[in-house]
Amino acid sequence: MQLPKFSQHLHERLQEQRPQLVSRADAVLFYLSLGGLFVFLYDLGFAHSVAAEQVLTYFYGAYMLCMMLVLVLRLFLLNQAGVPRSWILAEYVLLFFAACGVVLAFLPAQTVLPGTLLGRYVEQDLVILAVLLYVFLIELSRRSLDFYRLRYNPALLFIASFILLIVLGTGLLLLPRATTNGISPLDALFTASSAVCVTGLITVDTATAFTTFGKVVILVLIQLGGLGIMTFTSFLALFFQRSSSFQNQLFMQGLINEESIGNTMRTIGNIVWITFLVEFLGACFLYACIGPAEIPRLHDRIGFVLFHSISAFCNAGFSTLSAGLYDPGFRFNYGFQLVIIALILIGGIGFPIIFNLYRYLRATGRNRWQQLYHRERLQYTPRIVNVNTKLVLLTSAVLTVAGTVLYFGMEYNSTLREHSGMGKVVAALFGGVTPRTAGFNTVDMAQLTMPLVLIYLLLMWIGASPGSTGGGIKTTTFALALLNIFSIARGKERLELFGRHIPAKSVQQAFAVMMLSALVIGLAILLIKFFDPDIPLTQVAFETFSAYSTVGLSLGVTGSLSAGSKLVVIVTMFLGRVGTFTLIAGVVTKINDLAYRYPSENIIIT
Repeated sequence: MQLPKFSQHLHERLQEQRPQLVSRADAVLFYLSLGGLFVFLYDLGFAHSVAAEQVLTYFYGAYMLCMMLVLVLRLFLLNQAGVPRSWILAEYVLLFFAACGVVLAFLPAQTVLPGTLLGRYVEQDLVILAVLLYVFLIELSRRSLDFYRLRYNPALLFIASFILLIVLGTGLLLLPRATTNGISPLDALFTASSAVCVTGLITVDTATAFTTFGKVVILVLIQLGGLGIMTFTSFLALFFQRSSSFQNQLFMQGLINEESIGNTMRTIGNIVWITFLVEFLGACFLYACIGPAEIPRLHDRIGFVLFHSISAFCNAGFSTLSAGLYDPGFRFNYGFQLVIIALILIGGIGFPIIFNLYRYLRATGRNRWQQLYHRERLQYTPRIVNVNTKLVLLTSAVLTVAGTVLYFGMEYNSTLREHSGMGKVVAALFGGVTPRTAGFNTVDMAQLTMPLVLIYLLLMWIGASPGSTGGGIKTTTFALALLNIFSIARGKERLELFGRHIPAKSVQQAFAVMMLSALVIGLAILLIKFFDPDIPLTQVAFETFSAYSTVGLSLGVTGSLSAGSKLVVIVTMFLGRVGTFTLIAGVVTKINDLAYRYPSENIIIT
């Protein structure tokens, strides 16, 4: 008679303690995955003896077994709570991989490839890595939601996320197996900063200084830096949690420039999916443009096109070729260059523009379909394309055409001499697009004529568009400032564009961004000249503009910079990526709208 009462009491206690038990299981899995990642990175980053390899093998088996037991416990608790199985499908997939990891750990592996990225046994390592990353990403996505409940300025958290990513990247690049002959901490910090800030400036040759593991680390840093780590973790939270609170959406709204708070998390998901889709399609087109003649081995070709597709879309400018795209095998591959140009332009135009154009094309296509196939009258299409989209597209088109024409005219008898026919046009187009924060080069940068170098300074300073993976002061900033000058000269009291009034706040912010960029660039040039007085001023200025605008082009002096100058470039790249205005806005306390107004008084300007 006592057993049913005891069972009932136990069941009631389990019902009461279930939320705490699930929370503790989540915490155990998170710390298990975090510890396992550290062990796995140690396994990848350092050489081991045969005995150590065997110890690690059995450790992974015991580790997977512990993780599988915790997963079974959590699944039991979730099923008891009546959670729909469709909501916890990820848990079942994870349990399957964990079981595979246990089996592979205690069975002798047959395929041994000691020279590969993952070291010992390919099957076991892949499964273990999949489980570790899967668990870690799930638990990280759950904990990322806690950051949005903190009372910190979103701008400061945005900046802190980049600092954390740079520090982690530096540590990974310092691992012995990440480089071929070792690397100094300063060069590792420089490379990690350049990758996270999607700049492309390098102090060591990416092609020869880093192993496959090191190049994968750089590629991951580029991807996370281009998207923004907070955008990526928010996407994971949306993907795994299937829901988000109002506070989460409010937190991310300002970071992705979303007007409607209800569409914030959907926009984040679209950003990530579009990024992966465009990079995958870009890699496919790049693969079609090369063959065994350029890169003999299949897996090397796949890795090559993936690296360059991600680097191009993120406007990073990193290349696994020592001479960049000026390499003899790619210098005249104009199809390859056209794909890179397309990826650069798509990545630099900005996600808000892509979404706005998609909505316009969808509405227009639907109307045309109804008219042609259903014999309906053409429906009214509301005003979808906004002023921001029109301004970005117009400014980008003008800058691209002007840059191409100027490059063609000034370099016709210089760097374009080795090209012929349409090759000159493609090379000129590439030269007109790449200074807009892309950083790739298909010509010898040291041979550029001085007038074009000065034009490059302007193009690099302007950069890409807002909400994109590129840097610079942004196309809208430059356009608004220029249009406001003409508006003032004509005696107009306000700026009007495409039948709309532009708020004074936008114009003021544009001039503030330009002023801050000039101050940072000027100070950086001064400091680099102080640390390296022997480097010509033109090369120093080019390097500084390239760093601040996260371009990555160089006249060949990056590797010869002193330690002090490298630190200056690192800080300049960081400020250019996160935005000096964003940094100040995060540090300075904001003041609410004032309820009073002082008497006005004019200041003499001219």
